[in-house]
Amino acid sequence: MLPNLGYGVLLLTFLVTLYSVVIAIVGHSKKSAAMIESARRAMLLTWPLLTISSAILIYLLVNEHYEVEYVWSVTNSTMPLYLKVTAWWGGQPGSLLFWGWLLSSFTSAVAIRKWDRDRDLLPWVLVVAGITLAFFLSLNVFFENPFKLIPGVAPLDGRGLNPLLRHPGMIIHPPAQYLGFVSFTIPFAFALSALITGRTDDRWIRLTRRWTLWAWLFLSLGLVLGMRWAYDVLGWGGYWGWDPVEIAALMPWLTGTAFLHSVMIQEKRGMLKHWNMILIILTYDLVLFGTFLTRSGVLSSVHAFAESEIGPMFFVFIGFTFITSIALVIYRWADLKSETEMKSMLSREALFLLNNLLFLSILVVSFWGVIFPLLSELFTGSKVTVGPPFYERATGPLWGGLMLLMGVAPLSAWGHSTIKTLGRAIWKPALVALLAPIFAFANGITNWIPLSGFTLVALVITVTINEFGRGALARSRKSDENFFVELWNLTKRNRRRYGGYIIHISMVLMGIGILGIELFQTETQRHISIGDTIELAGYTLHYDDLAQFPHEDGRYITRAEMTLVKDGEVIDQLTPRFDIYPGGQPMTIPGVRSTLVDDVYVILVNWEGISANSTPFKVYHNPLVKWVWIGGYVFILGILIAAWPEEEN
Repeated sequence: MLPNLGYGVLLLTFLVTLYSVVIAIVGHSKKSAAMIESARRAMLLTWPLLTISSAILIYLLVNEHYEVEYVWSVTNSTMPLYLKVTAWWGGQPGSLLFWGWLLSSFTSAVAIRKWDRDRDLLPWVLVVAGITLAFFLSLNVFFENPFKLIPGVAPLDGRGLNPLLRHPGMIIHPPAQYLGFVSFTIPFAFALSALITGRTDDRWIRLTRRWTLWAWLFLSLGLVLGMRWAYDVLGWGGYWGWDPVEIAALMPWLTGTAFLHSVMIQEKRGMLKHWNMILIILTYDLVLFGTFLTRSGVLSSVHAFAESEIGPMFFVFIGFTFITSIALVIYRWADLKSETEMKSMLSREALFLLNNLLFLSILVVSFWGVIFPLLSELFTGSKVTVGPPFYERATGPLWGGLMLLMGVAPLSAWGHSTIKTLGRAIWKPALVALLAPIFAFANGITNWIPLSGFTLVALVITVTINEFGRGALARSRKSDENFFVELWNLTKRNRRRYGGYIIHISMVLMGIGILGIELFQTETQRHISIGDTIELAGYTLHYDDLAQFPHEDGRYITRAEMTLVKDGEVIDQLTPRFDIYPGGQPMTIPGVRSTLVDDVYVILVNWEGISANSTPFKVYHNPLVKWVWIGGYVFILGILIAAWPEEEN
């Protein structure tokens, strides 16, 4: 009964969404305010309907209704309540429903706002967002039904959630990623509405500014949480392996970041209008493309695409939205002409344009790395993989260029800037930044790559702190208020600018961690017995004991106990372990000792042969990696400040 009700409500939502799209188009063509209002109310109805359908699915998951195929595939009786709830997005049918529910939430939030000034945009926002929602609902209705029943007698227990998805990071990571993905639909809908109606001013940008900021926040947060999950669970000693799934999430982040910077130029100078339209279109379609890659099965093999029921649907929809959007841009190309001309190659707008080019260059490298194995398999029958060295060599200088821009762009002037004026502004911060490579060289670092990287990090931090200090000092002298009070007031009154500066600091803090682990990571692997030791990077690991035992949730745990020693002093106890879930699903949990200076990261490997007499360990020494996570925390602070409503001066 409940599964049929859940599917029925889902089907009804799909029909209501189609009604909203059609009646909005008809209402616009007939200039009928009543029909457009009907379309708006129909869109508002999608959220409560999908909430009912989602609540039914959660009820089925929590109450172990194994007659439902989806419930059987992602839950079992040993899973705690919170995992049964989060299993909502633990498999393909449920995650598609979750995506649709989020999109209906955002679309309803947009539809409920006051439209007095933008009545001409309303029907087309409903159409674009509604078509996207209808597409995802169609996947659930026709191909991936989360309420599908298992024929015959219901199983006594379920298969259970993939162990890798039981980590706290993966419980939060998918919702954050989906929030970022789905939120970008709203600025895309407004952009296309502006193109359709011929409104080529920056009104659509101002209406969607905070949508874009929050979308970017969640997309970034999803990436960081995914990195943390990989570091804690996958046992490869790092957090980023240039896996196609990782790159699928990175690509819309690249264009979304470029878009966030680029729209400021249109708002301030009336420039880069073509860029902004193309960037938001790319971001939206890269969101779809990333979902297509991970949902169609094409990443495992191009042959899986033919076997996938939703792969061809995604392919057609991506093509339709991309071609239609670009056609609209071409149609309005003359109307999108810049209001002012770029007069200096060192002006701030010119540097922002270079910023766009660098982000798109990284996108091209990432996109080619993802599709090349697929193309090689399609045309030669042999799959040629693209590994991390390709990405690191190709994108490393581009990331360095972006970091340099973060240090230089705040010092350039709008409209016109020269080498002389820029040099006068940058020489003092640059002089201070040189202390970083001098300190690194004094500590034995002689390779020019890390020395250059630490110089750029120091330059960005110095310039950013100088920007805060200069502004607060000027206000303090003018008002006779305390410097720190004026620093707070300055940030409150220009949240977007100074929140952005904090985000820049977060990026370079993450850069410190990336430089540390990428350039200075060392590792060793050995079989040792209880009582033996492993040495690496000045640390000694004593192997104390091995325990193997079943857990009440069905896991079989193998856990080693190790003492970490440095300079003859015991500094920590590490317990790397290997969990085997029912069905033979393994999960590696490293033992990690983390400080601001370095991480000691120990894993059990080759679990089939583990015994007290000969236990295989792999040990990594990861310098500075904790700064990646510190940068993530600072990033959240920066985006919250930037997205918060500004106070009037």
